[in-house]
Amino acid sequence: MATSHSGSHSGPAAAAQPGGGPAPRRRGPVLERAILDATLDQLGAVGWNALTMEGVAAAAQTGKAAVYRRWSSKEELVADALRTGLPPFGEAPDHGSAREDLLQLCRRVRAAMYSKPGIALRAVLHECDNQAAAERFHELIVDRVVEPSQRLLREVVQRGIARGEVRAAAADEMVYDVVPAMMMYRSKVCGSEWTESELTGLIDLVMMPLLRPA
Repeated sequence: MATSHSGSHSGPAAAAQPGGGPAPRRRGPVLERAILDATLDQLGAVGWNALTMEGVAAAAQTGKAAVYRRWSSKEELVADALRTGLPPFGEAPDHGSAREDLLQLCRRVRAAMYSKPGIALRAVLHECDNQAAAERFHELIVDRVVEPSQRLLREVVQRGIARGEVRAAAADEMVYDVVPAMMMYRSKVCGSEWTESELTGLIDLVMMPLLRPA
């Protein structure tokens, strides 16, 4: 844990605002949220390799000791910022149509991927060359994006089977991998931002042919 040196001004009250005045005194959850938000902003601005605890503290207008008291390392700080920042997927959409439900679900996946935390997470995965840290962040994207989307896909498919829109054999783990796998592959490898027409194509040209009864 880093500590401030005698005579230094590293506490939250001493950090300067961009306008030159002292930053407002913040404590508890308010300060923690400011630090986590600053972490995401810094990841988007400088990337994983150039991110420092000191840079985050400056962006959050607090002292580095306030950061180190809460997070012992850059990895811990970034993981917490990503974990708390990624938007929840909520309940499975239910619009009475497997096609519409799948399209709505794809929009949620896109929203998570292109949210500030989602962009930051993908930047970390691109840059992080520490194997243990990279595995941790990979597990995070599986836990917060892949598995929730697969869970909701299962619900959508099961509803479709009950309505007769989807064949029973389509309830397969490989089918549930298609949407998150394709969206992440196109995003990471091809640089696609998944426009509305591309999402529609994913549903109409890939998913629905996989799901429809013969």
